[in-house]
Amino acid sequence: MDFGIRAENRKLLDRVIAMIDTEIAPLQDEYEGEVAKGDRWQYTDRQAEILEGLKAKAKAAGLWNFWLTDGDRGLGLSTVEYAYFAEEMGRVGLAAEVFNCSAPDTGNMEVFHKYGTDAMKTQWLEPLLQGQIRSAYLMTEPDVASSDATNVSMSCVRDGDHYVLNGEKWWASGAGDPRCKVYIVMVKTGGEDTAKHQRHSMIVVDAATPGIEVLRPMHVYGADDAPHGHMHIRFTDVRVPAENMLLGEGRGFEISQGRLGPGRIHHCMRAIGQAESALTLMCKRALEREAFGKPLASLGANYDIIAEARMEIEQARLLCLKAAWYMDQGDARAAAPWISMIKTVAPRMALKVIDEAAQMFGAMGISQDTPLASKWIHVRTLRLADGPDAVHRRQIARTELRKYTQERI
Repeated sequence: MDFGIRAENRKLLDRVIAMIDTEIAPLQDEYEGEVAKGDRWQYTDRQAEILEGLKAKAKAAGLWNFWLTDGDRGLGLSTVEYAYFAEEMGRVGLAAEVFNCSAPDTGNMEVFHKYGTDAMKTQWLEPLLQGQIRSAYLMTEPDVASSDATNVSMSCVRDGDHYVLNGEKWWASGAGDPRCKVYIVMVKTGGEDTAKHQRHSMIVVDAATPGIEVLRPMHVYGADDAPHGHMHIRFTDVRVPAENMLLGEGRGFEISQGRLGPGRIHHCMRAIGQAESALTLMCKRALEREAFGKPLASLGANYDIIAEARMEIEQARLLCLKAAWYMDQGDARAAAPWISMIKTVAPRMALKVIDEAAQMFGAMGISQDTPLASKWIHVRTLRLADGPDAVHRRQIARTELRKYTQERI
């Protein structure tokens, strides 16, 4: 297994790191501070200036769409190589969007790229690739246990040249953004007489279609994540052109696995970056701050805490690279248990490191004066996004037990 990065891509990564450190990170606090000014769900002039200015610089420098590993529009990175880029982007909240590599757009672009019609690619994929619009992926529902996706129940009924959608979705990440113009929606098209994994479909919906009502932003530990948002949305007799159905009825699970596998790895890569940035803050604090006449590093178990953080980050990174390597082999089934492992391990590890960093800062660590509180909220949410830990552990255990039994588990 090769977890390395080609020399030319190492140089590309160095350029990304330099831009993050010298241009993006210095503007992160100012960008976030703009959210509280005026309408939280609109970008201020200064926010737009920061974001679009950085994006223009990245695009002009060719630092754009790294995530597109298997297409002719990207830079030809393998999934393993992209891991290193995503980790660096994870260190600073704004970085992924600056390079047009942020969720949920990467997954949605993957869907349009692999499964979309030429018309969809022209209308939606091209402006997404250019960073001109944003998108959302709507799967989770408030009235069913959506961790078992066979429970998804949004009604999607054919009516002539249209499908009619009725139901509610929530945790639609990115749907609060005023630039969000398109949804990819998981719907139910088959009845009880249809095979369980062929009852669902994915359909592309223009966000401005009549009958769509954004009910509220969902709060994550009290934060609304404006202007990105995680929205609760109601569909009432929403009419969508029949040609917006991706691949045809009953192909929803097939598409979702093509979308969610890479996305889960990307999330984990960025979580490792968050852990690295938290460890950096922890070490600097441990050396700069004194208590009881000594640097914090010399007190209590702080040496051990720092050492454990370093070891656990390295372990998680290696597991993430192994999952990425399996993805590069092109066998989604073989990659699946490794993706579940890293999806469980990486957020759990990052949470622990971030929490220890907050402890090192004391009360300051949970305040707005460090990025640790927002990092903690983001990573804690990741333990539920794209499947909760328990579902992934179940899949890992099922794979392991199949080695010892012929029975279905």
